Amino acid sequence: MVVVVSLVPIPFQIIALTQERNDLFEYPLDRLVEIIRDLGFRCTSCARCCTHEFNGHVFLVDHDVTMVKTIDPGALEPAPYPEFCDQNGVFYVSGYALRTKDDAPGSCWFLENGRCRIYNQRFTICRIYPFMLHREPDDAGVVDWRQLSGLNEHGEYHHEAPMEECLTLARQVKEYEYAILTQEIAFLECIQNYFLRANLRHVQKVYDDGMRRFSKGEPVTVMVYYAGELEKHQVKKSC
Repeated sequence: MVVVVSLVPIPFQIIALTQERNDLFEYPLDRLVEIIRDLGFRCTSCARCCTHEFNGHVFLVDHDVTMVKTIDPGALEPAPYPEFCDQNGVFYVSGYALRTKDDAPGSCWFLENGRCRIYNQRFTICRIYPFMLHREPDDAGVVDWRQLSGLNEHGEYHHEAPMEECLTLARQVKEYEYAILTQEIAFLECIQNYFLRANLRHVQKVYDDGMRRFSKGEPVTVMVYYAGELEKHQVKKSC
């Protein structure tokens, strides 16, 4: 797979993400609460959202990564689709994702017999899913706020939910999305300074060649952003 990363200079990316974060902050909480109440989503424990078959990957914010490192560090892997690759072929990505198993649906590392074995310690995204609050293009290409993932593809709808429960969930959704944007901004600032100090630059051709090698099973070096630092990994595609 060849991935084309953003050609927009890092300072302009930071400005755009900062504006997006400001817009998120200004999004009316009561509007999100009403959407959550109207949908009345109820989880049926089908575990579809815990598989690669249903969700591409589970991106973790820093405080969730810290928790995973205490529970089972082997559950972490660099998030897919690195944002940058320097002229030496080293990739850079903004965080970690949860590892998936090698079974057919690509089950979450912590999913056993259709149940989460760390349910009481589950991560932020697992607690708020399927709710979200970020801008995405729809099928017609119109970019607007999205508040739910996988409508009518899992769970049940139109159940009555207490107002306090909806309010708590809405706050958690906004906090998570805010944390994601904050982490991405911090990552870009880190890369900008790191590249400048080390005389590095992003090279798309090197990126494409590296991704092709990776897809063929060759190991690549990935620097993962976590807690203000870059952690080095040698990554090889699973068979």
